[in-house]
Amino acid sequence: MNSIAQHVSVYSQALNLRTQRHQVLASNIANADTPNYKARDFDFARAMQNAQAGRLAAGGVALARTASGHLPGAGGAGPAELQFRKESQSAVDGNTVDMDVERAQIAENALQYQILTQLIGDKFKGLRSAMASTNS
Repeated sequence: MNSIAQHVSVYSQALNLRTQRHQVLASNIANADTPNYKARDFDFARAMQNAQAGRLAAGGVALARTASGHLPGAGGAGPAELQFRKESQSAVDGNTVDMDVERAQIAENALQYQILTQLIGDKFKGLRSAMASTNS
């Protein structure tokens, strides 16, 4: 049973990171016309390794507990370390958002998210099937 919890946990971490990446990419698109805005992204593989190891990203800060009743928590952006995207072309106003890159990245991220949800669904379908066959 522990194995099942671990598999679901990995999928959950991956979904959370895909959601966070979607927000970062959407922010880039929303700021495409903002002067001096620098496009941001993060390395999904490195963020996933950090999440599985329970680490915060570089520069992450753990929250201080000032009273014993406070819940522990992690500050910062979690396991994903936001970085400025390498500049392919800079606009005259200093904006580094390349809409073609952003659209491609957001489409790829959405596809990966959809694949993860399908994998989770298949995992639970298999569990239901296994439980149904043991009850028969």
